[in-house]
Amino acid sequence: MDIRLDGKVALITGGSLGMGKAMAEKFAASGAEVAIVARRPEPLAETADAIVAAGGRCRAYAGDVSRADEVSRLFAAITSDLGRVDILVNNAGRSQAGKFEDLTDEIWQADFDLKVFAAIRLARLAFRGMKSRRWGRIINVLNIGAKAPGPGSAPTTVMRSAGMALTKVLASEGAPYNVLANALMTGLIVSDQWSRRHQSLGAKQPFAEFLDEQAKAQRLPMGRFGTAEEFANMACFLASDAASDISGTAINVDGAKSPVM
Repeated sequence: MDIRLDGKVALITGGSLGMGKAMAEKFAASGAEVAIVARRPEPLAETADAIVAAGGRCRAYAGDVSRADEVSRLFAAITSDLGRVDILVNNAGRSQAGKFEDLTDEIWQADFDLKVFAAIRLARLAFRGMKSRRWGRIINVLNIGAKAPGPGSAPTTVMRSAGMALTKVLASEGAPYNVLANALMTGLIVSDQWSRRHQSLGAKQPFAEFLDEQAKAQRLPMGRFGTAEEFANMACFLASDAASDISGTAINVDGAKSPVM
């Protein structure tokens, strides 16, 4: 199956590293014009430049999507430059977890603003145009903890559960207009977060060996971490016309890690 996104404009938050970068590369290679958003301008520009050098179309927009004024500014800049947003990927976020009684109001609010309200605000801005053109794709990047929250997993799992509910609302309201919304639930993916953990432990062994040990410790059914490229393949499929009857789902991309389907 040849998955193509020719003529589409995609906005990907958290687009400078990891899964966001892999999705930007895959979308651009499939013909989309991509706008990537992240807070740090340097890695953002590096990713955009690399995609352009590889023959794709990509523009970088530095900003903080946890702030309402920044969301409005970024969306206005992107639509001014590229005309519209056909595909929205809400990928901004970080792992934030602790014991419930230790979580302050400030921690809860910051996580809500980054993981839930950013997606709400961006979807609200993109939704009207998608409906009027009768074509749109919204992909909310969540994690498997949203389906099966464990102890010490808040606030992230709580916010990701809210993201599932948001996805279902968008799917239901967008369906008559061919605006499809889905969630992708990550498991353990090779990422910069794991690279940083490897470095923090002194990098006493090759990174590949470290990941193998972690895969065993985490009891990953497939015996390995997933890759950002594998995740990007599923995101590209959902963004395309090949997935034209898939909406309102929360798909695990986790190598069978989640106990919940």
